Amino acid sequence: MQKTGDLKVEAHGDTEIRMTRTFAAPRRLVFDAWTKPELLKRWLFGPKGWTLTVVDIDLRVGGKYRFVTTHTDGRKMGWGGVYTEVKSPERFVATEQFDEPWYPGESTNTVALTEKNGKTVMVSTMKYVSRAARDGVLASPMEEGLRPGFDRMDEVVRELAATQTR
Repeated sequence: MQKTGDLKVEAHGDTEIRMTRTFAAPRRLVFDAWTKPELLKRWLFGPKGWTLTVVDIDLRVGGKYRFVTTHTDGRKMGWGGVYTEVKSPERFVATEQFDEPWYPGESTNTVALTEKNGKTVMVSTMKYVSRAARDGVLASPMEEGLRPGFDRMDEVVRELAATQTR
């Protein structure tokens, strides 16, 4: 298991990665941060030098999403998929495929949110087509890109929570 700050990233079962992180905000705000383009642009872009330049979301079962991040040097990374379950503000499930795949097949990602005492625990489970695909993702610098993003997400939802309590 790898642990970075409050983010836990671990192999689960034969083909899954499970990430867990607690946010100091109600789950409705955490769900919004995952599903509203204007909020995603504030946190989902990886390490320094990257920005989220394309955010298209059709948040319904069968709806598609598309994201593209762009580096200051011009490199781009795009991915997207289809929502297979949406239950606001509790969870959503979507497929994920990168434009330039670096692991075989697509993954299925489930984000589940539970709230207790004003804090939200996010459990994000990514299921891959094989153990080899999952292990390849775990060996990649995935966590280096996720860690700063989730730190920014925490700042975004704290800010939103603070403005709603005024």
